[in-house]
Amino acid sequence: MSIPFALPTFGMGCAPLGGDGGVFGMASDAAADRTVQHALAHGVTFFDTAPLYGSGVSETRLGRALAGVPRDQYQIATKIGVVINPDGSTERSYRRDAVKRSIEESLTRLGVDFVEIAHIHDADPDINLRIALDEAYPVLADFKAQGVIRAIGAGMNYWEPEAEMARNADFDCFLLAGRYTLLEQEPIHEYLPLCLEKSISVFLGGVFNTGILATGSIPEARYQYRPAPPALLEKTRRIEAICARHDVALKAAALQFPLAHPAVRSLVVGMISPTEVDQNLAALHAPIPADFWAELRVEGLIDPAAPTP
Repeated sequence: MSIPFALPTFGMGCAPLGGDGGVFGMASDAAADRTVQHALAHGVTFFDTAPLYGSGVSETRLGRALAGVPRDQYQIATKIGVVINPDGSTERSYRRDAVKRSIEESLTRLGVDFVEIAHIHDADPDINLRIALDEAYPVLADFKAQGVIRAIGAGMNYWEPEAEMARNADFDCFLLAGRYTLLEQEPIHEYLPLCLEKSISVFLGGVFNTGILATGSIPEARYQYRPAPPALLEKTRRIEAICARHDVALKAAALQFPLAHPAVRSLVVGMISPTEVDQNLAALHAPIPADFWAELRVEGLIDPAAPTP
């Protein structure tokens, strides 16, 4: 299966909309409004959110920012797997009733009658994966048949559980965060070929590996939410040296590289201000010479099987 509608190759990750000025970044409704509306005005029409992000704040802010925009001018992906209690606390559940409640409450917060995509969010392979397949997936299939959602996906930080899902049910799409990037390409050997075989569209999040591919190899560089280990700092330095020789911005290379794989449909990138929107769009479209990619390959800095732009 595959997503039954068109999507742009670049979308806005809305985890920052759920923040309070801390780790997620967005300190106010006004900041969220400005960023979403600026993104929309500059051609970013795909927004990825979840109840987990700020206990519903991300969905509420996204819905407010999109209010009044014709529904056919944007696409929304949200997620199930977390339900929000009346006191604002959250609990993880992939049971049938929880999934139904999650979708219904997401639609209310977003102010829409349907969403394009509903992802099964971070189902732990040792505890919740089987429940997600047995209980969450059938509920999503029913919602899809009713037109409440248009596509069924899964969103995770690891490719292995998504591969297991692909083998056990008919998914339209997957969101994979931080695993197929300029720094690491392990999914190219099993996961991405499987998605091609099954016609599953892949969205990639975390293409900066939570920081290092945006900031470069600075001492405080972050990798997967933690201080970057020495080996990855060194690899990044080697990539930066090649960037310098070809006058290529590291951020541009990090954004453009993963889109070259035929299984990858879109990038989902978190942005916390109109300035970041502009910077990312400029990097996405910056010219990069073929010799740059060729040198990365010769130096063994990308997997030999990885296609390049």
